Amino acid sequence: MKAWCVGLVLLMSAGVTALAQDDSAMVTSKIIAMEKAWNQAFKLRDAKAVDGILADDIVLINDDGSLQTKTDFLNLIHSAKASEEEQVTPESITVHVLGDVAIATGVFRSKGIKGGKAYTRQDRFVDTWMKKNGSWVCVSASATPMLH
Repeated sequence: MKAWCVGLVLLMSAGVTALAQDDSAMVTSKIIAMEKAWNQAFKLRDAKAVDGILADDIVLINDDGSLQTKTDFLNLIHSAKASEEEQVTPESITVHVLGDVAIATGVFRSKGIKGGKAYTRQDRFVDTWMKKNGSWVCVSASATPMLH
């Protein structure tokens, strides 16, 4: 009888673990899709799409160390010309899921024109996502230039 109960508990534990792994894989896919959607919306100057991706109280840390609010970032999108900066799809993304929080890290390449000169650069990013009211939103984002 004890062996049967232990077997049942082990079977149930395996099922819960498999379910958690499947859920983690689904969240990872969702976050990667949202990272790509954010980049695409930025490239197209689609402030409405970006607005839905970012939490209202997001903390944005730019690659020069400056801070931006969501309102500041959306205003930047409205005022920027398509030729000024084009942020492309991230080159790599890794997502770590911790319940209702997910941390995305990776590298993205951006290119554009600044001061009449074309540039291309790579940045490493860390974005923190949180499930709020049933939806995933980015609550913090930072980027650091890759100098080598």
